[in-house]
Amino acid sequence: MKVLLTDFSGAYTAQGFLPWLQEQAGEQLVYADFTSLEGTCCYCDAQKEIGRGLPEELPRLRFLDSGDYHYMSHLLALRETEPFHLVLLDHHPDNQEPAFGGVLSCGSWVKAMQEENPLLESVLSIGPEGCPETLPEGWLEQRRGARVYISLDKDIMGREWARTDWSQGTHTLEQVKQMLTRIMEGTEVAAIDICGEISPSKGGTPEDLRINRETNIELYTHIIKHL
Repeated sequence: MKVLLTDFSGAYTAQGFLPWLQEQAGEQLVYADFTSLEGTCCYCDAQKEIGRGLPEELPRLRFLDSGDYHYMSHLLALRETEPFHLVLLDHHPDNQEPAFGGVLSCGSWVKAMQEENPLLESVLSIGPEGCPETLPEGWLEQRRGARVYISLDKDIMGREWARTDWSQGTHTLEQVKQMLTRIMEGTEVAAIDICGEISPSKGGTPEDLRINRETNIELYTHIIKHL
């Protein structure tokens, strides 16, 4: 199965996940190198440049880098051609007003998706304060067979399973995998993207990198069995 990895911070190389994925996926890995691109961290001033660096046909499984680049979910979902529901697993809602003149950001991309993507039918946020901690009862039954875009920020998990440069929740990796399984088995998955890395330049320690690498490997292995 093809997988897309967008590299902004070098975190995947530092943690060893990129070389592992290159070995596992081989020619099925689509690697987009944005490490030298300016205007990308937290706020995106490089949408055209990013668009040119992405393949025409997008793999359904996508690793996006740090949560600083979670706005990639919106940019990738703009390529969808059929209606879909967004399920966001995240410690933050990411639906804030953009802070600087409407510039797309990692904290405003959900709001941008709601305003700019006519194919988006609904948004379910799991994890932020005031939102459900797991799939609400009846949600899957009401959308059985519908197309769903899943976006996972690993900061929904505690530090035993993920190390990010944002505040984190308390979900376990097993809880996240169980939610993913239920969604993947009960809907038509348009795409799954994953972010929540930390790079050495942002203070990531060898222990942080090891934990993120192990979780990324487990998520990849789990998802390709169901997707």
